Amino acid sequence: MTGHILVTGASGLVGTALCKALKMAGNECIGLDLRDSADLCGNVCNSEDLSAALNGCEGIIHLAAVSRVVWGEQDPTLCHQTNVEGTRTVIKEALSQKEPPWMIFSSSREVYGQQLNLPVKEDVPLAPMNVYARSKVAGEQLVAEARQCGLQGSVLRLSNVYGCVNDHVDRVVPAFARGAVNGETLRVDGGNHTFDFTHLEDTVIGLIKMVELLRVERTAPPPLHLLTGCQTTLHELACLAVEVAGNSSKILEAPPRSYDVSHFSGDPGRAKEILGWESTISIREGMARLVKNFRELEVKAELEQAS
Repeated sequence: MTGHILVTGASGLVGTALCKALKMAGNECIGLDLRDSADLCGNVCNSEDLSAALNGCEGIIHLAAVSRVVWGEQDPTLCHQTNVEGTRTVIKEALSQKEPPWMIFSSSREVYGQQLNLPVKEDVPLAPMNVYARSKVAGEQLVAEARQCGLQGSVLRLSNVYGCVNDHVDRVVPAFARGAVNGETLRVDGGNHTFDFTHLEDTVIGLIKMVELLRVERTAPPPLHLLTGCQTTLHELACLAVEVAGNSSKILEAPPRSYDVSHFSGDPGRAKEILGWESTISIREGMARLVKNFRELEVKAELEQAS
């Protein structure tokens, strides 16, 4: 008999969509987040908050984090406290349960750093380049150590997840989609930088497939990433946004940030083999959906203003 699934970071981009999908599939899901939009308002660094949330829990999907590279650079102490010590606390409380829940740790393609050979496989040596990436490597190490203590812990490395208008305004895919809809100039920091953009819907499906696997397997699989295997440069992404929006936005090329990985794409083969998962939404389709959604928001705002 299964209990509820605890989702930390439940009010974030992935957490919001995941909780909704889990509940629609008939799961009892409890979201924990600092924001009071979650089922439980709490901090993953607080043992008492976690202890209450873990009562009767069958599994944990640990998404809570300082989740952006730039935020990690701006506040390294908070990044370490949340991403490393918070994960340590989650694991400690999970192992203290009479029947420890399984756990999915949300990591990032940032742990690979700048790899010479693309696409990247999961077993290459990790080479984090920034504060955020180092915190995720540390979190993965904590999960690996906990597995030796009996935790059924798995690691999923996400890659440039996008697909919702309610995202941070400066995240590149929604920023380009919104800007193109409004006819604004699109600033591209490092136009030749390439990334593996993964749609939110695909990412959520991959997470749920891991849930299904952990429910029946006694041991968690090795780390794997959820991504498309396709490379898109930031300049191509900006051009795509302008094309899909059918607008006259100009593109402004700017220098890249010093702490960013410049090129990345991953091999999706392991996720397909182990989870039966593969990405189905191309960057073109995903951009078209975002442009459509931003246009709908504009129409809604105009109607509300007129009334």
